[in-house]
Amino acid sequence: MLPAAGPSPGLTCGLVLVGAVLLQSVCVAVTFLYFTNELKQLRDTYSKSGIACLTGEEMGNVIQNLDLIESEDRVADPCWQVKWHLGKLIKKMISRSYKENISAVNAEKALTLSQSDRLQSHAPVHRIAAHLTGSSSRKNPSLLIDSLPRRGVGQKISNWESRKGHSFLYNVELRNGELVIPQTGFYYIYSQTYFRFRENENEDSDLLVQIRNPKQLVQYVYKLTNYPEPILLMKSARTSCWSKKAEYGLYSIYQGGVFQLKREDRIFVSVSNSDIVDMDKEASFFGAFMVG
Repeated sequence: MLPAAGPSPGLTCGLVLVGAVLLQSVCVAVTFLYFTNELKQLRDTYSKSGIACLTGEEMGNVIQNLDLIESEDRVADPCWQVKWHLGKLIKKMISRSYKENISAVNAEKALTLSQSDRLQSHAPVHRIAAHLTGSSSRKNPSLLIDSLPRRGVGQKISNWESRKGHSFLYNVELRNGELVIPQTGFYYIYSQTYFRFRENENEDSDLLVQIRNPKQLVQYVYKLTNYPEPILLMKSARTSCWSKKAEYGLYSIYQGGVFQLKREDRIFVSVSNSDIVDMDKEASFFGAFMVG
């Protein structure tokens, strides 16, 4: 009787080989899964740590205190370094944006001012002129004030005619014998005063002697500003010497010139010897007009 035959050596080797391959595959799979899981956890941890650097407690404080180093440990902290560099970048971008905005605003302002200047230069210039005349055809001492405002020489003529005859006011105000300048600029100012003496038998002899004595007849043009005292702009004079045989004497003084005046300045005329001033409207006058 023949004994039962066992597995052949070839089959046994094949089974062992297959088992080894399966075991190796399982080990590789387990190892792959293990390292994959570890890498995923590491990546998640790193990502959360990076986000925490940017969303941590004091990102705003970091930007405000970039130049303050609290401790060596914090300087060595990678998260602190990330915040520090990011804060520097943000401040640089904000500064650049601010400078660009300021430049744009300045350019727009300059353009606006330039346009305004052009419009103003082309704007029509309003007529500014005044011509005042004497208010009567004979001597009238009541038209004079005995003293000037503040300090000055002579007696101010205060009651000029501004509405009748040849007189007029264009954009100029007459106030107590003074022309009020409405706009800063250059003005031509002129004035004429008429001195007239006619001998009258009823006059006091002392007054006649005083009038006939040689004397200076002076006309002054003043400017009033915020300065404590009036400023003399022009002065003109003549010396009278009337003969005793003359029935009357006539003298007129005229002067004019260009002056720079400011807004709210006031100009007026004063004279010496107000007792012989004749306010004839064609002979005594005062005026000004803007020339530029």
